[in-house]
Amino acid sequence: MPLCEIFTALGEENLKGCLSRVSLGKLKTYQLFERLKLRLHLGKLNQDALRRVGPKTFARVAAGEEELATDISQAILVSHLDMIVSVLDFLGVPHQDGFFDKDADIGKYLTEGWQQRAWAEHSSRFPGPVLLFYLNHLSHEVTPDAAVFQAGQ
Repeated sequence: MPLCEIFTALGEENLKGCLSRVSLGKLKTYQLFERLKLRLHLGKLNQDALRRVGPKTFARVAAGEEELATDISQAILVSHLDMIVSVLDFLGVPHQDGFFDKDADIGKYLTEGWQQRAWAEHSSRFPGPVLLFYLNHLSHEVTPDAAVFQAGQ
């Protein structure tokens, strides 16, 4: 499932919630700041701009702009590496500071009901829209055709 479909299935409010929690400092650290600014068609990238651009960005993602969806997902993920580490540790997935080898077989760690268990464990500690996106993103990495997880909705 393309990332656009994940964002679309989760809805505009979840995308806006994710965008409002993107860390500008992390974008600069991971050299994604200018790239995201250009991709979002913004003259100035700041927290206010990220909040305002939500509806327009959702329309573009819903129209299938997969490169935009990829850049947004990277921005969301690097902004919440602490959450990623916590989820991966909880699931027992081997990783290095939230990153795992693309060739790693992590499917064996994602047993039946893993998303619901991870949601139950982490939803009180991390922003719901971001956690929901990450659980679906991780599922997409392992099983591209997996259904979108909608817990807490």
